[in-house]
Amino acid sequence: MSEETITETAPPVRDWPALDLAGTDFDPVLAELMREGPVTRIRLPNGEGWAWLVTRYDDVRMVTNDPRFSREAVLDRQVTRLAPHFIPARGAVGFLDPPDHTRLRRSVAQAFTARGVERIRERSRAMLDELVDEMLAAGPPADLVEAVLGPFPIAVICELMGVPAADRHTMHTWTQLILSSAHGADVSEQAKNEMGAYFSDLVGLREGSSGEDVTSLLGAAVGRGEITLEEAVGLAVLIQIGGEAVTNNSGQMFHLLLTRPELAEQLRARPELRPQAIDELLRYIPHRNAVGLSRIALEDVEIKGHRIRAGDAIYVSYLAANRDPDVFPDPDRIDFSRSPNPHVAFGFGPHYCVGGMLAKLESELLVDALLDRVPGLRLGVPPEQVPFKKGALIRGPEALPVTW
Repeated sequence: MSEETITETAPPVRDWPALDLAGTDFDPVLAELMREGPVTRIRLPNGEGWAWLVTRYDDVRMVTNDPRFSREAVLDRQVTRLAPHFIPARGAVGFLDPPDHTRLRRSVAQAFTARGVERIRERSRAMLDELVDEMLAAGPPADLVEAVLGPFPIAVICELMGVPAADRHTMHTWTQLILSSAHGADVSEQAKNEMGAYFSDLVGLREGSSGEDVTSLLGAAVGRGEITLEEAVGLAVLIQIGGEAVTNNSGQMFHLLLTRPELAEQLRARPELRPQAIDELLRYIPHRNAVGLSRIALEDVEIKGHRIRAGDAIYVSYLAANRDPDVFPDPDRIDFSRSPNPHVAFGFGPHYCVGGMLAKLESELLVDALLDRVPGLRLGVPPEQVPFKKGALIRGPEALPVTW
């Protein structure tokens, strides 16, 4: 984009490098951008040019819910971005605007309603109990990520998707290759294509199905001519990958509870606080590096005195919005009694995370199982020795050594 698209008072363009941050440390670059003002400009490590960034809660909600900012318009642009090999798929739900976006999400909405998520609660709890049983039987020490936090979300999302248990490991391998930048673009793209081919077969087999799992719902929608097979496959891949983000969120959650044992003790002593506490932990944990997907302004829009020109790229930071002191007093403090807590950890607007309710269910089950069944659970190494993922878009511990 050219300099003609900015106003005389436009803020300077700040470079935002891809940092490998440990623990739940808040990104120092984002903190600096928040201090500079509600609307800043950034240049990320990949792509081209610069983009606007909004960090205040109200502005984030406005941009994500305003049809003047388009995801679809990103397809033909090399917008500055964090991911080195970001290849948006035309027709993918993440790059659709309403009404097509609405039509596509409607096909799977039933699986992610309160009733749809409750449908798998007991099965999820049983799978989690098996994993905890195995960890306890093996005895300490253990890697909590390997023993529980990794396999549990995979089992749950595969259950919801209708993926047979025998294929879970393959799904997990594909997801890790897609989400990591460490293996290069070709490996990531191949994994995405292989997962797509798998779901193409599975959805195709379930055309006309009356099942309640996601691939059955997609197959039925394809059979009725409401969506194409290509659209169904793109949505299935997105949901499957997103389902594993719980591993990283719960990894950060338990890293917090184990490095601040007074928080865990509070939840053991007062189980009724747990649902509210999980919301507060979701607000607090920095679940990703930098920012996610951009949008393009379709017309001139003014935000906080800055004119965003038609054609300009713009990002929102949900992490920053969740630390807005005008909405969350003393935002850098974890407060389990915080109420109300209108966090945007799952996004906002049409692209609000379809699996938000499922992620909360999994977090509640994990907190209940691990705090109640392993009362002596504690870190097995000093906090600074916990290894965190490097070169990943989603933050989280590589391993979480524990004992009890």
